[in-house]
Amino acid sequence: MRRESQHRVSRRSVLRAGAGVLLAAALPPLPARSASPDAHRIAATPARARLAGPDRPETYVWTYNGTVPGSLVRLRQGEPTRLVVENRLDQETTVHWHGIRLPNTMDGVPGLTQPPIRPGESFVYEFTPPDAGTFWYHPHANSLEQLGRGLAGALIVEEREPIAVDRDLLWFLADWRLTEEGGIAPRFGNRMEAAMSGRVGNTVTLNGRASKAESFRAAERVRLRLVNASLARIMALRIEGHSPVIVAIDGQPCDPHEPGGRILLGPAMRIDVVLDMRGEPGKRYAVIDDFYDGLAYRLTELAYEERPPLRAHPLDASLDLPRNPLPEPDLATADRHGLTLQGGMMSGMMMRGGAMRGAGMMHGMMGMGGGPAWAINGQSMTGDGHAGMEPALTFQRGRSVVLKLRNETAWWHPMHLHGHSLRVLSRNGKPVPHRQWQDTVLMAPKDVVEVAFVADNPGDWMLHCHVMDHQMSGMMTLLRVA
Repeated sequence: MRRESQHRVSRRSVLRAGAGVLLAAALPPLPARSASPDAHRIAATPARARLAGPDRPETYVWTYNGTVPGSLVRLRQGEPTRLVVENRLDQETTVHWHGIRLPNTMDGVPGLTQPPIRPGESFVYEFTPPDAGTFWYHPHANSLEQLGRGLAGALIVEEREPIAVDRDLLWFLADWRLTEEGGIAPRFGNRMEAAMSGRVGNTVTLNGRASKAESFRAAERVRLRLVNASLARIMALRIEGHSPVIVAIDGQPCDPHEPGGRILLGPAMRIDVVLDMRGEPGKRYAVIDDFYDGLAYRLTELAYEERPPLRAHPLDASLDLPRNPLPEPDLATADRHGLTLQGGMMSGMMMRGGAMRGAGMMHGMMGMGGGPAWAINGQSMTGDGHAGMEPALTFQRGRSVVLKLRNETAWWHPMHLHGHSLRVLSRNGKPVPHRQWQDTVLMAPKDVVEVAFVADNPGDWMLHCHVMDHQMSGMMTLLRVA
């Protein structure tokens, strides 16, 4: 996690990218939903949702099972699962099970790992989740628009031995760009936005609807699962009067630690925190997102009940989650490679389109025109992934790999690798503490981050920025485990 002073983003840069008035939202956690004892059924379907509050118009959205966010999927670690996805939209789709280390054929990249799910058809995903933790699912076809219209849901793989808490809550965060009439604003893939911060919305929701407060009882201990499902919005959450402890990042347990002021959450990232509710009965404490300088807003409030504290002293129980079975990379013998992020406004690469051309350059451009805006090692892959993509790097199965990621752009990038978790070793030459494993690594402008993993999952795996405008306009590549 980065310190406060290192991740202020200017108000001007966000306003240029289309941010407007902010609304906050909060709801209780979503219920689990399973269609049958042996399968979860998930239908991608249009629906309506009242995103911005009870006095605001309903919004026409795309959903999983008719709700925003989609049905909460609960699985058990190490147990086979079967998920049947039905497409009731008028365009092709897929589902990517973000953060799950699963077989390549189940990864949900159209053309590359599976045929797209056509309207009226369905696809069966079968895998055994090896890791417990907080994950999520979303499309990997027409990603910018489908995710921007609401297709997203949480997936929780339950630990065999969870830590002791009084409540386990999900806060599924997303932002939307809404019109005054409540509709979703058009013009996905605006080229100017794509070359800067991406499509930052003007309405932020928590579990899909507006709410002024969340109810808590003094002295209870809460596990709070935070998921950032935004297209582009980075969040830095500050909980007034409380000291959250981070216990997992991107589903992977870490050494319990305080974040140093704010919880930094890039698009697609998940962070589990434990909160000991030490506020006073009857009082309220604000939860503020102030990542963008000059555009801070109140996400929600922690509203304490009038009842006396649940207990006289804080719960005396360990915060250490059981580790997942991740293979530890051998740094002494690891293959070492470099990947450089390039392009965007204020970098000069927008003026040198020819230098950024590569495999799949014009695939799925969504009307942006003018060529790609971003590149990795001088090559641009645009869209969502497709057949015939050439890998940037090929690894022998079972080899340890160290990647040095360099962000030469003026913008932030949450870089996501499919099918693997990455041990974050260092940031700008300084070791990263707390044994952090991530599948989505947030990189500030000019950052240099070293990550390591064991290439033990065979197949062709996407590596891309999860600011969806950035992915669609070139910041994507392919890593092959042979």
